[in-house]
Amino acid sequence: MSSWANLGTRDLHLDLGTTLAPGARGAKDALIVALRDAVRSGRLPPGTKLPPSRALATDLGLARNTVADAYSDLVAEGWLGSRQGSGTWVVSAAPLTTPTRPRAGSGVRPAHNLMPGSPDVSQFPRAQWLAATRRALAAAPNDALQMSDPRGRPELRDALAEYLARARGVRTSPETIVICAGVRHSVELLARVLGGPIAVEAYGLYLFRDAIAACGVTTVPIGVDEHGARVGELDDIEGSAALLTPAHHQPLGMALHPDRRTAAVEWAQRTAGFILDDDYDGEFRYDRQPIGALQGLCPDRVAYLGSTSKSLSPALRLGWMVLPEELVDPVIETAGGQQYYVDVITQLTFAEFASSGHYDRHIRRMRLRYRRRRDVLVSALSAFDVSVSGLSAGVNLVVTLPGGSEPEVLRRAGQAGVALSGLAIMRHPDADPEVPNPDGLIVGFSAPAEHAFAPAVSALCAVLRDSGL
Repeated sequence: MSSWANLGTRDLHLDLGTTLAPGARGAKDALIVALRDAVRSGRLPPGTKLPPSRALATDLGLARNTVADAYSDLVAEGWLGSRQGSGTWVVSAAPLTTPTRPRAGSGVRPAHNLMPGSPDVSQFPRAQWLAATRRALAAAPNDALQMSDPRGRPELRDALAEYLARARGVRTSPETIVICAGVRHSVELLARVLGGPIAVEAYGLYLFRDAIAACGVTTVPIGVDEHGARVGELDDIEGSAALLTPAHHQPLGMALHPDRRTAAVEWAQRTAGFILDDDYDGEFRYDRQPIGALQGLCPDRVAYLGSTSKSLSPALRLGWMVLPEELVDPVIETAGGQQYYVDVITQLTFAEFASSGHYDRHIRRMRLRYRRRRDVLVSALSAFDVSVSGLSAGVNLVVTLPGGSEPEVLRRAGQAGVALSGLAIMRHPDADPEVPNPDGLIVGFSAPAEHAFAPAVSALCAVLRDSGL
């Protein structure tokens, strides 16, 4: 039952889930869930006054006691506040019962952004992008502005086939490339197609685990060590798919050892399974030779996943999958049979931007910039009782802290307006206890604009100093 309640002079939509009679059993629980969801989602921000229980009961067609009891329970849980003569109001977006996860785009801008995985968007090549848009639109046929190939525009798939083969060692043709709205979107689609369980690294991006879980698919962790994922453990898992970051592990920073790359491919071939090759910030390397995509070893069993989120901007929502041929049609069908997710103008623009060489030039320019920042950050951290790893590639590094200090350092960082990530949030909740569980920080060095980077490093150092490190 979806209903509208009058919130003073404003309307409030509450979805109670099912049609309920005024005194029906479960009406209170349905109302509590609806109000929690409205608060959690931000539709009812802290401080919002709620209507009196009598008025809300009338609007929703519920008994007054049902609404009053729901209010009382939510006050006890910490979601709402109430005082005689002052009514009832929203107190908190969510009771803090679990560690909070970093949320990009939450509307609160930290003074110093050292979150991992974010590019310096002040360096977005606006002039070249605008010129590419003009050229692409001028050359585009009329049918480009209609819904067409569900895999994405052929101009973009042609450009990606050339770029990925040359720069990342991917073996593909335009026919097996499917455009999507970022790597998370590709993981969701493949999870729906492949089912589960899906093996994931014991440390990895929680947002991918969440995306897979939202598809009703379970994840099973495999261990990680200094050589990357322990792919030998795949034989102990019933699933037929594994999500790996072989070129640059996120968040720990190592590359998958060559022997394990071979072993992973052999597992996929032996079991008719699939590997999802997340090329996490593979474009950025500093002290090592390029490591090609795992997909190049076995295109029939490895799906390559990439995007512009780290190289240009996550706001483009532009990603791609290079798929084994047998997965192309199932993925397209799961995606809805049309290219709904990435607008044509963005596809045409990036195709022109890449094929004209501007993307390569941008990557090289940012690689030099990020390397200089990495060196500055490592030098600053050398004064503290911490160890630093994950330096040879990527746009963030890991700072290992003394045991037990991570929560306190994160608390002080939050108070100082320094946005970064703790290492614990990246650990799979079902990880084997034998997998090391160090305290640490994941510090991104690519997000700040150039003028803001030095102050951000200074603020981080002040946090570590105040934490006794």
